[in-house]
Amino acid sequence: MSIPALSCAVKRKVLVVDDHPIVREGMTLLINREPDLTVCADAEESNAALEAIQNLRPDLAIVDISLPGRDGLELLKMIRAQDPQMPVLILSMHGETTYAERALRAGANGYIMKQEATDKVLVAIRRILNREIYVSDEIANRMLRHLVGAHDGDRRSPLDGLSDRELEVFRRMGEGQSTRQIAEELHLSVKTIETHQARLKEKLSLRTSRELVQYAIECVLAEKASHT
Repeated sequence: MSIPALSCAVKRKVLVVDDHPIVREGMTLLINREPDLTVCADAEESNAALEAIQNLRPDLAIVDISLPGRDGLELLKMIRAQDPQMPVLILSMHGETTYAERALRAGANGYIMKQEATDKVLVAIRRILNREIYVSDEIANRMLRHLVGAHDGDRRSPLDGLSDRELEVFRRMGEGQSTRQIAEELHLSVKTIETHQARLKEKLSLRTSRELVQYAIECVLAEKASHT
């Protein structure tokens, strides 16, 4: 069911946060074609996003979950601390229910895949501006299967037991980043990242760092394969 355009007497302001210029430009073109919406600013990382929110007071923020430095989940938590009521739509290449559930628990009003058709993005924006929650059909089906599986006694993903920071470190390892690269990206010490890695091995029942890296790579590749 499509959502009609909101009243265009006053255009609703949207902030786009993504570290890829092409994504930001495409999202801006898509939104600015609508009579009731306008992109008031875009940002490639968390600090710029928070500054734009404070100065421009957008009606909605679209936030990529994979950002340099503070990731989208951490930015979402900071937005909630700064403005508990501002609608936030998480845009992500990660379709696992692990990420969608974490985003919703952290206060997101919606979660949508980057692979979704452009009209779905506009539907998501308008539903969230109407104070509704939006998740893509794929995510909704996965979450329902996850819920039914949990009731049937199926084992949840081992990743569900990780903290948000541990999951971020794990994902970056799977994408081939070294411990030092992860530390620099997250503005943390190498020792702190090594502590997270030690906890990851313990929680995932892995003995060596090599096993941890291999498992992280396998998880990232499996996720990418599921969306091709």
